[in-house]
Amino acid sequence: MVFRQITHDDLGCASYLIGDEDAGVAAVVDPRLEIGDYLRLARYLGVAIEHVLETHNHADHVSGHGRLAAATGATIHVHRLAEPHYAHEPFDDGWELALGALRVRALHTPGHRPEHTAFALIDEARGPEPWAVLTGDTLFVGDIARPDLAIEKEEGARGIFRSLQQRLLDLPPEVEVWPGHLGGSMCGGPGMDMKIASTIGYERAHNALLQVRNEDDFVTRVLGSVGPQPPNFRNIVALNRGPLVTDGVDAQPLTPRQVELHRTDGALVVDVRTELQFDDAHLPDSVCITALRAGFGTRLAWIAGPGQRVVFIGRDDGDAAQAVKLAAAVGVTDVAGYLAGGMTSWREEQRAVRRTERVDVSELRGRRQADPDLQVLDVRERTEWDAGHIPGSVFCPYHDLHELPYGLDPARPVAVICASGQRAATGASLLERLGARDVLHVVGGGVPRYLR
Repeated sequence: MVFRQITHDDLGCASYLIGDEDAGVAAVVDPRLEIGDYLRLARYLGVAIEHVLETHNHADHVSGHGRLAAATGATIHVHRLAEPHYAHEPFDDGWELALGALRVRALHTPGHRPEHTAFALIDEARGPEPWAVLTGDTLFVGDIARPDLAIEKEEGARGIFRSLQQRLLDLPPEVEVWPGHLGGSMCGGPGMDMKIASTIGYERAHNALLQVRNEDDFVTRVLGSVGPQPPNFRNIVALNRGPLVTDGVDAQPLTPRQVELHRTDGALVVDVRTELQFDDAHLPDSVCITALRAGFGTRLAWIAGPGQRVVFIGRDDGDAAQAVKLAAAVGVTDVAGYLAGGMTSWREEQRAVRRTERVDVSELRGRRQADPDLQVLDVRERTEWDAGHIPGSVFCPYHDLHELPYGLDPARPVAVICASGQRAATGASLLERLGARDVLHVVGGGVPRYLR
């Protein structure tokens, strides 16, 4: 039997290659946009990818089902309620697919989306009962899916409750749970673990939300922890419903002069180097979103406006090329190009740069004691702010910085802080774009450390 989990670490997505090596047949479940890993693994194992299974129309990443179908001729299968605009084979609850000795059974689990389906896996060479379930975006390790990306959020939460209690938790406790997302994904809540798998029994015993057996109480708990909706999720769903995406993004290398022209013309210039490299020197009006840590695609999708062209700045061309791929995975494809030679080529032409001052959390505390009027901008999420914040600070999540927050004086110094320093870097760069003259990037921790 073939079973492999393939992760997209930037987005926290998990996909699966499943099949039967003896029969030489396989399927990919919830493929990511870059399909090279599936093709290489299938070739290595000597199996042909004949099927693509989708648990639902994804809202957080662009699917690779179109590219896989074009590359292999595979049939795409999705629940009929998905109503996609591409050639596919629809299925209903209880549908089964035979891949040699591996049998895949569809378990309709609506809530996250109406069409959402989990897949129970049965290895007929060993036994007639399921040994694993691919839970997609319904049940995660330590958490559950968010309910608000397709329908009214209370209706979604009630659907998830019933799918969990009446479908998934009815499976035997030893059945392995292989989710569609790992920690860091925007599709789950704060309890989502970085572990790649669990079991029905373990989640039933230790997943806090599964302990809530009353539906109304469950809905209250779930809705109280739902974060803000990403602005481009409808666009991603539309891309995934079709027509099929089969082409890649062709990003062009740009000279410093061309980058400057795009910047003047309104393009969003995104610096994908580390936060510290950005602080030391960056293009004026550029935005800091490092591609060297998880979450780049999600943060970029928050900030890149519809129809706005994007230019990437990296340490070198390889950094920029990787950023282009990560951007395409979240539907950001209007890319003007990238600075050829990276930031070095900009510096070699002695073009203007801007620097951002860094301050440690302890240094910030000392500076505020010396100057109680030092402005502080907290760019975390509302739930984090409500749990505790610096007295006198101004609140605005980094992704909502479209104008100077009320109460901030752009002529006076302002320290931008989050929980660790990463979101603060993005927030500080956005504040500079909005005209703040003296921006401080708080590093070495964040609000939790400041409040100790």
